[in-house]
Amino acid sequence: MPRVFSGIQPTGDPHIGNYFGAMKNYVRLGEEYGKNSIYCVVDLHAPTNPNAYEPRLLAARTVEMAVANMAAGLDPEKVIFFAQSHVPEHTELGWLFTLITPVGELERMTQYKDKAQKLESTPAGLLMYPVLQAADILLYKADTVPVGEDQVQHIELTREIARKFNHSFGEMFPEPKAVLAKDALRIPGVDGQGKMSKSKGNTIGILEPLDSIWQKLRPAPTDPARVRRSDPGDPDKCLIGDYHKLFSDLPTIELVYEGCRTAGIGCVDCKKMLMQGITRELTPIQERAAELRADPDRVRDVLVEGAKEARQIAVPVMEEARERVGFLKL
Repeated sequence: MPRVFSGIQPTGDPHIGNYFGAMKNYVRLGEEYGKNSIYCVVDLHAPTNPNAYEPRLLAARTVEMAVANMAAGLDPEKVIFFAQSHVPEHTELGWLFTLITPVGELERMTQYKDKAQKLESTPAGLLMYPVLQAADILLYKADTVPVGEDQVQHIELTREIARKFNHSFGEMFPEPKAVLAKDALRIPGVDGQGKMSKSKGNTIGILEPLDSIWQKLRPAPTDPARVRRSDPGDPDKCLIGDYHKLFSDLPTIELVYEGCRTAGIGCVDCKKMLMQGITRELTPIQERAAELRADPDRVRDVLVEGAKEARQIAVPVMEEARERVGFLKL
């Protein structure tokens, strides 16, 4: 049976890009593969970007990301779910992988180039981010990795690292494949300026109050061809049209698309119908999150137990890796 692994960063509030691009996939694969599904909040990755990392908030954000995933349907009774820093073998295997990973390969990573150009001084951890990510995956000999499309390049590097290790030290690690959500879109930010991103501040949070979401949607840009209410538009050129594909049922999508093209409905009406779909989708998640926040010990117990389960797999894999590399066995 395939073994699934994926991780999600605790940098800021989880948004609908996280939800549709990763979290729903986690739930689906967890139902299918049970304890062969391993997920973690990758808190060790968070400090690699100094512009998004705040030490005083990291622990609380780690718990909040755990809450969000559980509220979205991830069942810790069915999957293994933990915080990355609670399993020290991640960093040890990551170090072994740095020894076989060319710097040039890391410098070609698109995410590294995008983030590095915004920093006055680039920390080495940002460059090594995908090496630790490879260790996260291969520590569990996972062969299936649900990710957003922006992470596919990193998974290709993980495959290359697995090949290099196997060639140098003997066959040990599988070459994992990326699995994208079937309905995943490159979800645009609510400002219409490219991809939804915490760093851009253009997100719709899955745990955000519904009134706050409406305050973001109401002024959100639509098809620029619709200057007046009577002007027809093209919903395929409108981010509200993209959001309808995520939140609305087929009859509503057909209604708003036809209404936009014929100027039968205005943009505000279109947004109000979208808000109905958002409310329907997010209200149950937010209610479950409120219950989890009211019982913080439950969330912490889940992470503690998840780390124990994860280490049952990670420790023998790390012992095997040490032996293959040649370290003295105690």
